[in-house]
Amino acid sequence: MEKFATFTGLVVPLDRNNVDTDAIIPKQFLKSIKRSGFGPNAFDEWRYLDHGEPGMDHSARPKNPHFVLNQARYQGASILLTRANFGCGSSREHAPWALADFGFKVILAESFADIFFNNSFKNGLLPIKLPKEAINALFGLVEYTQGFALGVDLAAQTITRPDGFAIGFEVDPFRKECLLNGWDDIGLTLRHADEIREYEARRQREFPWFFAA
Repeated sequence: MEKFATFTGLVVPLDRNNVDTDAIIPKQFLKSIKRSGFGPNAFDEWRYLDHGEPGMDHSARPKNPHFVLNQARYQGASILLTRANFGCGSSREHAPWALADFGFKVILAESFADIFFNNSFKNGLLPIKLPKEAINALFGLVEYTQGFALGVDLAAQTITRPDGFAIGFEVDPFRKECLLNGWDDIGLTLRHADEIREYEARRQREFPWFFAA
């Protein structure tokens, strides 16, 4: 997992409550357990006018011109601004995979479904909860400001607007440390690789019959 660095990203507004994981990545695309390759099908049923299936040529599919992610002003966005209960529904880990593969690094919302919230941290996404008033203000700024971008500093736990106004946010210290260092569950385990090798070597010495050919 890549380390989470301080960055400035374009914001795209998804003005909906209760966006579930089937909307984020529809069920027909869950046939792979790789973390990559899901970006083209993120929000598939909203982005395209036809029914999507794995293996389709997405360049030839008709796009929904009214869906926000298809609008020219939001191309290349890396910060998703949305409403309450984002990521609800089934617990598929493919949802954060799809968002990360699409290019998102941060999701700003009033609230998140618990499992999606946990899965996001484990896959390099930073989900940030903000009060409804702050979310409303950001939606207004995005709507009336072309190319609206925010600076995100995880170490300082701040979001900075173009006018310099900073918004603080809370994040669990352990999850913060993992993102800053690029540690997913495997990375956390590999921090103890020497101890694991030592333990396995000791087992072979003490219980050689377990390892007999």
